[in-house]
Amino acid sequence: MGVTIFRGLHANLRPDAARLYWEAFGGKLGRVMGPEDRALAFFQRVIRTDLCFAALDGEGRLVGIAGYKTPAGSFAGGSWADLITVYGPFGGRWRGWILWALNRGVDNDRFLVDGICVTRAERGRGVGSLLLAALCDEAREQGYPAIRLDVIDTNWRARALYERHGFTVAGAERLGLLRYLFGFSTSFTMVRPLAPEAE
Repeated sequence: MGVTIFRGLHANLRPDAARLYWEAFGGKLGRVMGPEDRALAFFQRVIRTDLCFAALDGEGRLVGIAGYKTPAGSFAGGSWADLITVYGPFGGRWRGWILWALNRGVDNDRFLVDGICVTRAERGRGVGSLLLAALCDEAREQGYPAIRLDVIDTNWRARALYERHGFTVAGAERLGLLRYLFGFSTSFTMVRPLAPEAE
């Protein structure tokens, strides 16, 4: 396959990571985070290069990325100040309120994934599985007993990947009226217990 997983992200790959994140999640975030140029500027600004794993091909191109959250921050979260800087005082504030309503924050009992993205050309080739394995290893190293992620009802492909890797649905949250903005009606919480690594 010729893909290598690295901890963190080199600064020169930040624009590629922002575009990859937008390609993966723009379908559900587009009406709130668009237009595209503003969304790319926002994600390029806020991405935490220390809270992710990057998948690079043999030529050093970014083909996948997996972010996570900690009590100190999240891979692609940003702040109200970041939103206002990119979208202006009014645009930043209304986007902030909507995203706050969608966001569940940090899970202190389980390691929380903040998005897995793979380029279209590399999907189905095992890159997502490699990134998921790296996240599970990181969760174990940090002492978490389980890893948690959220997947929307329209992303059946991702849900199938997670189920193959031992994740099961632990809960569901309906969006109510927000479904008209985000294009999906239910978000499923999926959890996988983490056995300690063999000595």
